[in-house]
Amino acid sequence: MSQYADVILPLPLAGTFTYALPEEMREKMQVGQRVIVPFGTRKFYTAIVVRLHEEKPPYPTKPISEVLDARPSVLTGQLRLWKWVSEYYLCAMGDVFKAALPSGLKLESESTIQLCTDRETEISLTTNEEKVLQALSSKPEQTLSSLQKLAGVKSILSTIKSLLEKGVVMMKEEMRRTYRPRTVSYVRTAATLSSEEQLHAALDALRRSPQQTKLLTTLLCQPAPEMARDALLLESGCSQSVLKELCKKGFLEIFDKTLEITSTPEPGEMGEAAPLTDIQKKAMENILMQWKEHDVCLLHGVTSSGKTEIYIHLMLRALEEGKQVLFMLPEIVLTAQLTARLRRVFGQRLGVYHSRHTDRERVELYQKMLSDAPYDIVVGVRSSLFLPLRKLGLVIIDEEHETSFKQQDPAPRYHARNAALVLARMAGAKALLGSATPSLESYRNALTGKYGLVTLKTRYAGLALPDIEVVDVQEMRRKKLMSGFFSPQLLAHIRSALEQRQQVILFQNRRGYAPVLECRECGWTPRCQRCDVSLTVHRGFRQMVCHYCGATYDIPSVCPNCQSLSLSSRGYGTERVEEQLAAILPEARIARMDLDTTRSKQSYEQILNDFEEGRTDILIGTQMVTKGLDFDRVSLVGILSADTMLAQPDFRSYERAFQLMEQVAGRAGRKGSVGHVILQTRDAGNGIVRQVVSHDYEGMYQEQAEERELFRYPPFCRVIFIYIKHRDEQVVQSLSEVFGGLLRQVFGERVLGPDTPPVGRVQMMFIRKLILKMELSAPMSAVGERLFQLQAQVLAMPGYHSAQIYYDVD
Repeated sequence: MSQYADVILPLPLAGTFTYALPEEMREKMQVGQRVIVPFGTRKFYTAIVVRLHEEKPPYPTKPISEVLDARPSVLTGQLRLWKWVSEYYLCAMGDVFKAALPSGLKLESESTIQLCTDRETEISLTTNEEKVLQALSSKPEQTLSSLQKLAGVKSILSTIKSLLEKGVVMMKEEMRRTYRPRTVSYVRTAATLSSEEQLHAALDALRRSPQQTKLLTTLLCQPAPEMARDALLLESGCSQSVLKELCKKGFLEIFDKTLEITSTPEPGEMGEAAPLTDIQKKAMENILMQWKEHDVCLLHGVTSSGKTEIYIHLMLRALEEGKQVLFMLPEIVLTAQLTARLRRVFGQRLGVYHSRHTDRERVELYQKMLSDAPYDIVVGVRSSLFLPLRKLGLVIIDEEHETSFKQQDPAPRYHARNAALVLARMAGAKALLGSATPSLESYRNALTGKYGLVTLKTRYAGLALPDIEVVDVQEMRRKKLMSGFFSPQLLAHIRSALEQRQQVILFQNRRGYAPVLECRECGWTPRCQRCDVSLTVHRGFRQMVCHYCGATYDIPSVCPNCQSLSLSSRGYGTERVEEQLAAILPEARIARMDLDTTRSKQSYEQILNDFEEGRTDILIGTQMVTKGLDFDRVSLVGILSADTMLAQPDFRSYERAFQLMEQVAGRAGRKGSVGHVILQTRDAGNGIVRQVVSHDYEGMYQEQAEERELFRYPPFCRVIFIYIKHRDEQVVQSLSEVFGGLLRQVFGERVLGPDTPPVGRVQMMFIRKLILKMELSAPMSAVGERLFQLQAQVLAMPGYHSAQIYYDVD
């Protein structure tokens, strides 16, 4: 009887694909193993086996080429989560597979081009074809990417296609193995020295070679039968040539040993968890009580109330019960500071997983979690929820309100907080959401009894919340009292903080030098050629950058429209703030923390360490500086422009503005005296500003909830954004109208649009957007099934097949 395996490929394709199981693979094949399969005419991919069966499909099947694992790399529980993410967020299982596994575990074939040895010599060739052949003559076999670079041909694919048809070149596929486990060279005695007599005979034979005798006896005196090569040479004081001679004589063997991934803390680093205060103890007891009735509990604690210490004690409790803990954070920047704190308590039981680690490090941690000695605690960002966790007992999601938990592009466009709650439910684990400014969705779930709710109203050690002073920038400008972007109140407080050897955080939620370059004569502003956005000036790079596609342009010296020299920057980002502040306060040590300054693996840690240890006086940053950072000597926080956050075209803009301002304000006065916050705005009477000043989260929630309920927005319904893309604007407009009409036939008034989003073109693709508002009770699987049916119907219409349609849920 023939056997078959259904597999998932790491491609955005719906469903699974069936392959035949060769007889020699049948006994060792298991669900969750990685296999190599051919796909299409030439390609090979790593696939995951999701089902084994004997049902012959109605089409010819290809055999599986290779089995990569001795045991499954993806557990059954992980596959269940993948399926839920795929169904709920309306994407292919292949998209989830691609996001869930580190790149090093996904082998992929790469096309290589080589010259045909029996090709005809008398063939007419184009200039580009001649360039490709010339490049191949220096190296007869090359990858497409290297060949394109060497030949300098832009449209390489069409040129290669033509050469293939002429029989001049041929293409073949080779598997790329991007991951190699780290190995260390070890030395052991050879099998010829297995008995005591053989050892004596060897030592007799080496009597005239004191160095070789010394090296051999050093190894024999070790408690283990093997030793790292470098350590052996160091301890014996012998050279590499001595070791080679002993191997040549058959007395010793050198072999490679895979390096185990470890995170052993430095000596003296371990310590006990700090004891909880009475208020923290009461909060922890309340959480445990809430968990008796609810699987999810929301800890609503003001900034600096000591939530992290409660997390640590709950983790210790989970470890005592033999369970694993997943501790999720919204940003990589938070892991550096928090990891050091957790290491002191948990030592080598703690693993860290995020995208700033190299692919090798991510693969090693993933394999460690599959081993018989996995980490008990994993700290990570959103991708950490896809790790193999066999004994998951507790999921903690800190700063649960953060937008960083939502994946935007590419698919799967999942919300890690919601997916982690589903993971906890599937594993039978408890979940804790923590925030000083919870999302409206989570807070409503707590108020309606879906989640448990525990509040911490006071800061640790009874410290007062920071004072917030609102400065009307418009009034200051009218009176000509502003120094650039800084009000006199802010500058006075900065100088006072520096005199008292205190530190300052300045928050401006826009990176770069200036968002717009403008000609004062004709009003011309540079725009990206590929996207429908203005370019941001970056003085540090001496370029203008598109923050959507990453394209860079030179800064013009004259206006290309009117040849005027009157080009000036409008608005300001963190780079310009840093430049201006350095001119006003040359004695201050200033650092900047944004995407531009934290690109390398260690840069963000270095910036935080310098600030924590007092080597920096003022830290200027984007929203990176708002998120859960804990510094003892920060007495002042400046919010340079509240208006940019309030002016976003998004129904969540007021909620997010409140969260950002309240969170960054919470960085002040965490130890010792009361902190001070200067909030600069042109709209001092705005309700959100008043609520931030009074730290009135409940007032913000009430106001926003009433408005959302009136206009049917989350948390009172589920919103699905439907994006349609095409290179031709007329096609995308026509398609969006047709698709919108089909959707209304099924979903009625729940459909809004089509409309052009604020950025209507990205990377040469025109975009239209439809909004579908669904009741919370509507099953997403049924909604998704109907959407995909309508999508297939509309893309089958003439002229629309090359368009893209995708969905963004919640």
